[in-house]
Amino acid sequence: MKVLIAGGGIGGLAAALSIAHHGHQVVVLERRDAFSELGAGIQLGPNAFHALDHLGVGAAARQSAVHIDELRFMDGTTGQRVASMPLTGAYRTRFGNPYAVVHRGDLYQTLLDGCVAERNITLNTNCSVTRYEQNSEGVTALTDTGQRFTGSALIGADGIRSAVREQLVGDGAPRVSGHTIYRSVIPMEQVPQELRWNTVTLWAGPKWHFVHYPIARGKFLNLAVTRDDAAQDVVSGRPAERTHVLSEFPGLSATARQLLELGTDWRTWVLCDRDPVERWTDGRVALLGDAAHPMLQYAAQGACMALEDAVLIGQLLAGAGEDVPQRLEKYNSERYERCATVQQVARAMGEQLYHPAGDAAAARNAMLSSFTVDQLYDKVEWLHGACIGGAGGSR
Repeated sequence: MKVLIAGGGIGGLAAALSIAHHGHQVVVLERRDAFSELGAGIQLGPNAFHALDHLGVGAAARQSAVHIDELRFMDGTTGQRVASMPLTGAYRTRFGNPYAVVHRGDLYQTLLDGCVAERNITLNTNCSVTRYEQNSEGVTALTDTGQRFTGSALIGADGIRSAVREQLVGDGAPRVSGHTIYRSVIPMEQVPQELRWNTVTLWAGPKWHFVHYPIARGKFLNLAVTRDDAAQDVVSGRPAERTHVLSEFPGLSATARQLLELGTDWRTWVLCDRDPVERWTDGRVALLGDAAHPMLQYAAQGACMALEDAVLIGQLLAGAGEDVPQRLEKYNSERYERCATVQQVARAMGEQLYHPAGDAAAARNAMLSSFTVDQLYDKVEWLHGACIGGAGGSR
């Protein structure tokens, strides 16, 4: 069987590996003129490494990742440490894998190398899929240049503004969250020694939060600072003046401010997501990753969900014949509830955990600080402990 994949990002390449490993030919259609990935840091929970192991690239992904010792939640205005969750010994034993951070480009290159080495995968650039046609025998993806690619199934992994989704779901443009994020990556040697923490640290403040962690095997520090500023215009990767970024966060505590001031060459995005939808399939066509369930970054699970999708769709297409539509429907039904929950949790985290002020912030601090480490592990069990196994359930 030949399977077409629209989109050569993290989700698309992961799906290509998964489907090819189960014996099918895969054709990846990437709209850009090269297979590459923009961006900076990305967090990978144990569930992501379970998926990467299924895809055969787990060992390579671990080599380029920084295995984090702790998730740390700080009050960004007072500098108080509110809560911390250790990610070493007991955590790794319980969840079976590390929690790690990686440069997005490093993870992408790991997946790309896997695809290049797989003889069942063909990679095509300059192929922007604009729509599809299908009948009982197959599906054809059409590109903006008039090319036609035909296969037994089409996986739309073409991102939050997916053309495949537009035809399949037809729900218009993504929802603009009203949150603006500024990102910078700086060499670790510019960071004072006492601030080179092997942690993912989040500083929460009134309508803003600041996250930082090491990436690229510890060579760089990733900075991401977000303001709930009611932004409505879509912005993607636009340069931002350092003075502007600093002026947007005047209430930062001393240590957080010191770290923020290290940032240079800032770029800004206005965050977008979509409401969950139950239908990701149309006959021989299915959505995956951000095309199916785009989410805000606040649960740090966007890439993890795409990797889980990829593993399951490969498993369910193993041995497929004329029953491709039924298998894709099963993929949709097994993934929908989990991914919809993560979408909703990500939104709620911004509102209820990261951005409260005054009494609401004090109540949040009291709640988080009351949890024991084991209770924190219990809270993330449903997410970090998930293992896409033979049936795609949780362990």
